[in-house]
Amino acid sequence: MILQLNLSAIAVAGQMAWKKAKPVILRDVVILPALGFLGLILLWWIIALWRSDLMPTPAQALVANLDFILNPFYQRGPGDLGIGWLLIASLRRVLIGFGLGAIVAIPVGFLIGMSKPAMMALNPVIQILKPVSPLAWLPIALAIFNLADPSAIFVIFITSLWPTIINTALGVSSVSKDYIDVARVLEMPRWRRITKIIWPASLPYIFTGLRISLGIAWLVIVAVEMLTGGVGIGFFVWDEWSRLNLSSVFLAVLVIGLTGLLLDYAVGQLEVLVTRRRPKPVS
Repeated sequence: MILQLNLSAIAVAGQMAWKKAKPVILRDVVILPALGFLGLILLWWIIALWRSDLMPTPAQALVANLDFILNPFYQRGPGDLGIGWLLIASLRRVLIGFGLGAIVAIPVGFLIGMSKPAMMALNPVIQILKPVSPLAWLPIALAIFNLADPSAIFVIFITSLWPTIINTALGVSSVSKDYIDVARVLEMPRWRRITKIIWPASLPYIFTGLRISLGIAWLVIVAVEMLTGGVGIGFFVWDEWSRLNLSSVFLAVLVIGLTGLLLDYAVGQLEVLVTRRRPKPVS
């Protein structure tokens, strides 16, 4: 009897809490974001009416892009592919370059964070190379590989290194000295200190670096594909602009933005799975 009363009280309390939280969730998750998008569409509509000779309205862009939207994976010739295939081609380049960058950046970040001589030797190099524009690496990559696809992957690789290296080094160097001292007192081997203390404590910093690096990689691939051509969402944007087809450009912008959002969300969920803690927002 008492158990039933307790369960009933918990259920009533849960219902009351949900009734209080429901308007707030509805406002923050649905209404306010919808108002933001409506404001953006309204601004687009006003500008389109002002420049009606070149820019389509949202309704006109939707009608013009119905074929791309309804058939994203069509194949009508060597150079006539649906936007889904173009997106997959760009994602492949990004994930390969980003993956190679993470494989290099995380160990280098550990080395810098754990060794002062390594930090003194590598930090100036990082500070010099980090501000270099991604597109400045493209001519060097083309000279090395003489092909567009590996050159694009190389540019992604080199530009996605720095945030992960810096954040990993920061995470390693921020591990509490008390933990390290206790490990030394217990005569814990160096490799065990790394795997049991430093690595778990550094994971939030590492994932922050990975999320920033992935965002940069996705940003860069569009610009690189505009210059190198071939199959990809970036070249699609440039090709459609060359034809003065702004309706398709707006579709590509929407696809690029949504894909970047999903990529960041995926890494955030991976962080939750690995670290068992909610990730912090990355700007």
